[in-house]
Amino acid sequence: MQFGIFSVSDITTDPTTGRTPTEAERIKNIVTIAKHAEEAGLDVFALGEHHNEPFFSSSPTTTLAYIAAQTSTLQLSTATTLITTNDPVKIAEDFAMLQHLADGRVDLMLGRGNTGPVYPWFGKDIRAGIPLAIENYSLLHKLWREHVVDWQGKFRTPLQSFTSTPRPLDEIPPFVWHGSIRSPEIAEQAAYYGDGFFANHIFWPASHTQRMVQLYRQRFEHYGHGSADQAIVGLGGQVFMRKNSQDAVNEFRPYFDNAPVYGHGPSLEDFTRETPLTVGSPQQVIDRTLGFRDYVGDYQRQLFLMDHAGLPLKTVLEQLDLLGAEVVPVLRKEFAALKPAHVPDAPTHRSLLASKNIKEEVQA
Repeated sequence: MQFGIFSVSDITTDPTTGRTPTEAERIKNIVTIAKHAEEAGLDVFALGEHHNEPFFSSSPTTTLAYIAAQTSTLQLSTATTLITTNDPVKIAEDFAMLQHLADGRVDLMLGRGNTGPVYPWFGKDIRAGIPLAIENYSLLHKLWREHVVDWQGKFRTPLQSFTSTPRPLDEIPPFVWHGSIRSPEIAEQAAYYGDGFFANHIFWPASHTQRMVQLYRQRFEHYGHGSADQAIVGLGGQVFMRKNSQDAVNEFRPYFDNAPVYGHGPSLEDFTRETPLTVGSPQQVIDRTLGFRDYVGDYQRQLFLMDHAGLPLKTVLEQLDLLGAEVVPVLRKEFAALKPAHVPDAPTHRSLLASKNIKEEVQA
């Protein structure tokens, strides 16, 4: 099972000091955070895409390429890549290039995003969000698998005898996760292609996530990709830890109360009770995270949000140290002991290449 972190790239005032980091600071800090994640023993770093303040990550592939050059084992991903407003041709090219530069340590999460105004900024209509996601991914899937593409759709100009360059490394497209919080159409899309489904699992109760993952699993099996429990599932999560649980609550409360997304809403206690947010000791994080399996089944990737709401870099790095030293080793052991042998691990370039080579040997 893969464990890692994701960032939405917010630039938020620290409510305890009143200080707001500059764009330059946050951009440099995110590189430090990613490198520290690898040093702490984590598997994955994923970066979101936004095109508006207070976020900085408008070009995640650029940032991930820079991180790739300074890491050696970290799997690099996105959280998310906007399949609705990006040109599928550009996505195909950018991620194939990143795949080569990172020696295959790349996958991506596709989503529609949560910022409505981005659609007209890129000449799109938000009312066509789901059809855009479906059509654009159909083209992206084709571009990575066919050398010469002829294509015509509703939302962009046709392609005639087009070849996307560079080609995917070893002729293996980056693995795709389809991310969604609330759209069953996206779970259906992920199942249709046999891709991964990532449920953000932050703002909604467990019962909602359970229904979304169950739908994806059922449809994955329906389309013949394997049994329902072999479907590739990822979950988001959100934690804040200190050795003493009350210290964690006291320290995190002002950040929670003033966070751009959920601040000035439900209390910290209500939010931690009704959603997967865990604020407390490492053992509480372990217990809560192990409980996710009870309602989503065996899954392949767990990502935590840790650098948001104005938390200073020093605190984020301390959180990564706790995660890597006290939480993830236990989770690895416990999840591995529970996982049946027929349930696959998260696909990587290395595992997909090995599978491809085996198939070619059998066919020969």
